[in-house]
Amino acid sequence: MRSAGSVRRVGAVVLAVGGLMASSIGTIASAEPRATVESITADEAPDGSRLVEVTPVGESQMNFTVHSTAMDKDVTVRVIRAASGKRPTVYMLGGVEGNSEQFGWEQKADVEKFFSDKDVNVVIPFGGQSSYYADWQRDDPELGRNKWQTFLTKELPPIVDSALDTTGRNAIAGLSMSATSVLNLAISKPGLYQSVGAYSGCAMTSDPVARRFVEITVADFGGNPENMWGAANDPLWAANDPYVNAEKLRGTTLYISNGSGLPGPYDTLDARTVGGDRRALATQVVVGGVIEAVTNDCTMRLAEKLRALDIPATVDLRPVGTHSWGYWRDDLTTSWPMMGAAIGA
Repeated sequence: MRSAGSVRRVGAVVLAVGGLMASSIGTIASAEPRATVESITADEAPDGSRLVEVTPVGESQMNFTVHSTAMDKDVTVRVIRAASGKRPTVYMLGGVEGNSEQFGWEQKADVEKFFSDKDVNVVIPFGGQSSYYADWQRDDPELGRNKWQTFLTKELPPIVDSALDTTGRNAIAGLSMSATSVLNLAISKPGLYQSVGAYSGCAMTSDPVARRFVEITVADFGGNPENMWGAANDPLWAANDPYVNAEKLRGTTLYISNGSGLPGPYDTLDARTVGGDRRALATQVVVGGVIEAVTNDCTMRLAEKLRALDIPATVDLRPVGTHSWGYWRDDLTTSWPMMGAAIGA
């Protein structure tokens, strides 16, 4: 979810895009004590990416500092450790603002509390603003070097598996921008994720309207979309389009959700995301409503494509709801039984 400021910056353009679119969880296992932070080590990834440091954050939380060879930088990764020994892992990606200490799944969706009675490892990479968590063709003057697909599919998982002694079974969830990303990540690395949760995303990138939506999102933090997938006629746009490549989702347990854009129970003055601020409510209802209506169209089209391909998916199209965190918290709750079962949680 964009902050009020960033939503306002793209509001007028998204309204235009909306017009174009219209015209065309269990009991903790008994167990084994957790390893202490000091005792956690990890093997290097095959490309030399490595665990640099582990810093305690709370009783069950810690930060991994992971050096990415592909991006040539250290990435902070928030980890919520499973209560017992060898357990599966849930990866969680942020929206256009990425994740950080100030913004993301922990602050907006209480994931530490949500997973407190679910014996799984939770991994939340920080950063990734406006990046689509993709491998970009070129470094960007504002966003730097983005090789997030490589980091998330090749560099980070072996480090996490080694450090936490996981089962090697993974789920991944994303919202808004990263709802597109999690589908692309599953397509790029078949078998890495047994389950995917995609909440309020546009699972299309290469048709003209969808491409414009991507361009707006990348520009939100000053990025140049041509540095990501090239000019409009570059085949990388289609190569990173989950709708075009939907066949490659076969065999992955899928949960895909979207609201309609109409105001719902979290679009009120007393909602947590609004906090009594009338301007924030207006932004959430008007701009968040248009964004959700646009992603709703994408989601319906992906659902139709999956049905045509006879690929099973749970598709939750809510009759109300804007592009905001209250609905994504509900999506996580609703999708978890299916995702957890897929990874043996």
